[in-house]
This record gives sequence, C-alpha cells and structure tokens, in this order.
Amino acid sequence: MANEIKSVTVHELKKMMDDKKDYQLIDCREPDEYEFCNIGGKLIPMGQIIKNIEKISRDKTVIMQCRSGIRSAQVISALQLQYGFTNLFNLTGGILAWSEEIDPSIPQY
Repeated sequence: MANEIKSVTVHELKKMMDDKKDYQLIDCREPDEYEFCNIGGKLIPMGQIIKNIEKISRDKTVIMQCRSGIRSAQVISALQLQYGFTNLFNLTGGILAWSEEIDPSIPQY
C-alpha cells in the first residue's frame, strides 16, 4: 500500500514528552471533545485541517491524535495523498489509549 500510515504508541509519545523531543501534537477532535479532556495537543478539528494546513509542520515529527485513532488516521491519509506530507504519525488508540495506559485521570467518553 503506497499510502501507509505510520504510528506511535502512547508509550512512545510519553517518552517523547519526557525526553523533551521536538515534535508537534495535533488533536483533530471537535472543540467540545477537546474541552472535556486533552493531552496538550494543538486543536485543529478534522473538518478544519485543510483550512489550517499551514499550521502543520513539515520539518519535524507530527503526531495526529483523536479519540481512538480512526479520525486521525483518516486525516493523515488525506494529507499524505493530497499534500505530500511524509512526517505524520497516528497516535495508536488515541486519547482512550492514553487514558488506559498512561494517565487514568484523563476521562474516557
């Protein structure tokens, strides 16, 4: 498959955070979801991604995140196919996995 989606686990993301790596975390959920719980990503809702494409870095690792990993994978697929991004990674399991495996204080919905 030419448009393979790369991914990182919540444990890999946590290590990147702890190691102060240079990366961009984008949360493509809706504003009400973001207000309910988030892990500090930049909010760009899925429907607004194309309008805000200049806010997505092309020169460092960009991790896309949603609730479970489905919407972020769709966003990555579109950005890779239509805009030639090569630096995008999907957060496997999204914020649900973060809540289950990293920080149980993050509420699930």
